[in-house]
Amino acid sequence: MKAVFLDADTLGNDVDLTPIETVAGGLVKHERTAPEQVLERIRGFDTVVVNKVVLNREHFEACPDLKTIAVVATGLNNIDQAAAKERGIRVMNVTNYGRSTVAQHTMALMLALATRLLDYDRDVRAGRWGQSPMFCLMDHPIMELEGRTLGIVGYGDLGQGVAERARAFGMKILLGARPGQERGEVDGYPRIPLDELLSQVDVLSLHCLLTDDTRNMIGARELKMMKRHALLINTSRGGLVDEQALADALRAETIGGAGFDVLTEEPPRHGNPLLADDIPNLIVTPHSAWASREARQRIVEITARNLSSV
Repeated sequence: MKAVFLDADTLGNDVDLTPIETVAGGLVKHERTAPEQVLERIRGFDTVVVNKVVLNREHFEACPDLKTIAVVATGLNNIDQAAAKERGIRVMNVTNYGRSTVAQHTMALMLALATRLLDYDRDVRAGRWGQSPMFCLMDHPIMELEGRTLGIVGYGDLGQGVAERARAFGMKILLGARPGQERGEVDGYPRIPLDELLSQVDVLSLHCLLTDDTRNMIGARELKMMKRHALLINTSRGGLVDEQALADALRAETIGGAGFDVLTEEPPRHGNPLLADDIPNLIVTPHSAWASREARQRIVEITARNLSSV
């Protein structure tokens, strides 16, 4: 096996790539690879390890030695899978590596929004606590999660992890049926159509992949169906939510708050409606929910197992 890693920096410099190197019999590593560098860097290799670098038909046609693509992530939207299949190139991804860290981040966003944690922190730093006529500040409404209803759309490994943790907080769990899914029951949780789910939940958490069916799954219409105090959490994929519609809903206070770890463009070099500084009760983190060292090391180990199966 002759392998090259095109964007090793995306896993950080604190993970051990030895498991991949051992299976591959060595590994040529590039910190980052620009689009115009891809072809020259993969030519002559039979195995390409990649995270976010785009690989398409042009690359496959020019590199007849290429047999395997190991994506060190779950999403495969950067790989032309149809072209790879035509040329007999095996494409492998990594799943079930980030349950703990993503579920933890999801709950952190939920808790921060429900307790108005950042608002109170800003108030204290601005000196408002010191000016208070009594012992505390109560300017921002706090929501207890216990007894509230959490709607989960996407009940895979990550959604299941969130359900486990939310249940420990005393929350009721409902599942939302994605397009093509039927009403039913999973692990004792009712699964109902999204339109029925939205009006019932106090928190909605998204954990599904971005597809043609799920793009802008939550738009202006869906946001209007939610409770005025409801929270929307997205630690899955940018594009599941119409970002301009969400920004408008938060400003109009027709939804209680939102916590996002993903945006449609990452990094957001051209701006984004959710990055405006006048949106209340919104937390945006930089696609960091997956990035605990433990989770990133798991990615390496799973990728090594994937390659050993070739």
